[in-house]
Amino acid sequence: MSVLATLKLIATKKPSQMTNVQIRRNKIGRRLHEQIMLARAQKDGKQFAATKFRTVANIETGERKSVEVSKTVKQWWFTSDNGKTAIAIRYGARVLEISKGKFAVEIASTSDIVSTLEIIKNAVESGELDTQLEAAAVKLRSGFKK
Repeated sequence: MSVLATLKLIATKKPSQMTNVQIRRNKIGRRLHEQIMLARAQKDGKQFAATKFRTVANIETGERKSVEVSKTVKQWWFTSDNGKTAIAIRYGARVLEISKGKFAVEIASTSDIVSTLEIIKNAVESGELDTQLEAAAVKLRSGFKK
């Protein structure tokens, strides 16, 4: 018996492009991962430094190369008016409206930040916030029009 005969073969190919929904999920998923890492670092009393790649041109030779630089990650959690900790989810520069008129998630203590962010990330990955992300993306794009 052939080894390939033991596998389930299908007639499909890898999609060449991701859908806009998947791009938005990935974008906010990356930002949520940075927030989780920032919260864990603060909980452990350490510094968190996210990095990104920036293309830099050498003035003398004109050669372009990628350089890894640190970037600023601002925390999404804050103390609300009633003294409790709240997390506002951001999409770009805008705060995401999670539910009608509700822009933040209230948590009992700062020790619950990581677990709450992980729950939010799972909700994003499962598509529970797709309509909110679509509305935020439309509002964000409208700012670029003349």
